[in-house]
Amino acid sequence: MHLTEATTTVVPEFGNLVNVIKVFGLFAVSFIITMAMTPFLSRLMYRYELWRKDVRTSSPDGSATPLFAALHKNRETKVPRLGGALIWLTTGILAFGLWLISRLSDSSFWDKANFLSRDQTWLPFVTLLAASFLGLGDDLTQVWRKNDSKKGSGGIKFRHRLFAIFLIALAGAWWFYTKLGWRTIYISGLGDIFIGFWYIPLFVAVMILLFSSSIVDGIDGLSGGVFASIFGAYAGIAFFRGQINIAAFAAVIIGALLGFLWFNIPPARFYMGESGMLGLTTSLTVIAFLTDSVIALPIIGFILMIEVASDIIQFMSKRYRGKKVFLIAPIHHHFEAKGWAPEKVTMRFWVIGAVTAVVGMVVALIGR
Repeated sequence: MHLTEATTTVVPEFGNLVNVIKVFGLFAVSFIITMAMTPFLSRLMYRYELWRKDVRTSSPDGSATPLFAALHKNRETKVPRLGGALIWLTTGILAFGLWLISRLSDSSFWDKANFLSRDQTWLPFVTLLAASFLGLGDDLTQVWRKNDSKKGSGGIKFRHRLFAIFLIALAGAWWFYTKLGWRTIYISGLGDIFIGFWYIPLFVAVMILLFSSSIVDGIDGLSGGVFASIFGAYAGIAFFRGQINIAAFAAVIIGALLGFLWFNIPPARFYMGESGMLGLTTSLTVIAFLTDSVIALPIIGFILMIEVASDIIQFMSKRYRGKKVFLIAPIHHHFEAKGWAPEKVTMRFWVIGAVTAVVGMVVALIGR
């Protein structure tokens, strides 16, 4: 009797320990791989001058942005903008590498280390790669083609990127609804709420909203720190829900983000660019739905939400009132224009993002 009790208590504890080692171990390995790859990729980006040749002087709606140009005239040029490739390259190397080794080896160690699984991580991983390649195409066309000041970017047109993200979102929504059979969302304190077919437009709307939040990548170090907190919160949620592979996937992204951030803090060696932002925002959408905690996303991703909200408010105010609410939108540039040092904006947004990520994680786990 005594032996049985010991057996039933020790085994779960050992299993949890293995899971903790897996998540934190993959986080550490991801950080090391990113740091190791950076010198090579950095030399490549500088050799081929993979940066914009001029400062953006207009917004996507075509309006002039002289204040933005004045603030960034010394920071936008001669700094490569494909640093985000480090994130999906590191994630891809670890994901495919561990998956292949687990298939070729008979060792249970590699089976446990592998975090690619059909029920948890194939969908966010494929989404990460698909959106990142789209972002890579946009970054490359920006640095290889002269900027068109009338359209605000020399890259892939905004409406074309938006349509591509819409298709990715629609494919993801269809998979959740038809293949996985999702019809409900979890609301803390209320439980599962049936929404039926509305699950599809909700999924699409969330991914489009997060795609719009790519504007957070506007100051050295800002996006990397903000997304590290967000993915950290979802790693915690996934772990507590027993979705260990999702937690490991998020941990790998965090490790890559911190490796990227090491070189992105002021003065940045490179920017994240769309090659990083699109993959992060779309895979985050999938993780939020897979962990059934999308309701907590506005809290966990609070910084992303206020960035998008400030842009919308600015646009609507200019269109219908004929004047601006913020000196510059999104809001991080507003604080720059008010005289805050870029480093102060970044650090304070990091602090707010870390606090709201923890609060959002707690909200997501209430009643589980």
